[in-house]
Amino acid sequence: MMATVEADWLIYAGVAVVALLIAWWLYARASTAPKRRDYKPDVLSEGAEPAQRNQALIDAPPAAQIITPAPHGAMMAGVAEIVAVTAQDEVEEVEARAAEMEVVPEVEEAPAPAAAGDDLSKIKGLGPKLQKLLPQLGLTTYAQIAALSEADLDDLDGKLGAFAGRPRRDAWVEQAKLLASGDVGGFEGKFGKL
Repeated sequence: MMATVEADWLIYAGVAVVALLIAWWLYARASTAPKRRDYKPDVLSEGAEPAQRNQALIDAPPAAQIITPAPHGAMMAGVAEIVAVTAQDEVEEVEARAAEMEVVPEVEEAPAPAAAGDDLSKIKGLGPKLQKLLPQLGLTTYAQIAALSEADLDDLDGKLGAFAGRPRRDAWVEQAKLLASGDVGGFEGKFGKL
């Protein structure tokens, strides 16, 4: 350490001088009281009265007169009658048009038969979003998934959006073949517990 100080004593001396100058400058700024300003004598200091600049505005009459509104009863006297007559006319028009129209019995659509699909949640890699998406694409049973060809998988990938590639990566077709055949032991041996 002493060797460094002996070799670089000039640098250390310069840093010490700069530090002393900064300390002196900060001390000098803090101890100097702010200068007191001497204002020229004001008109009010000499005893004159305040100027009456806005007195003309204060003394002027108001630009707008205040109008008190009439009681509400007098203003709204015939409005209710006019509204009632107009409403009655509209009701009569609608009733006349309704009488002219033919009555068509409403035909209820037969409810769609409930799809008797398999529990697709048993297929590994098929989460809740895909379980909702596959029935919309027409895949509800293990047999349908097991029958998918390579071309069908390519087409399915295009419809799966963010899930594209999942059928091949998670081997849906192979899993569906085992589940469709009822081979639970073979499924659990290859893909894990159901």
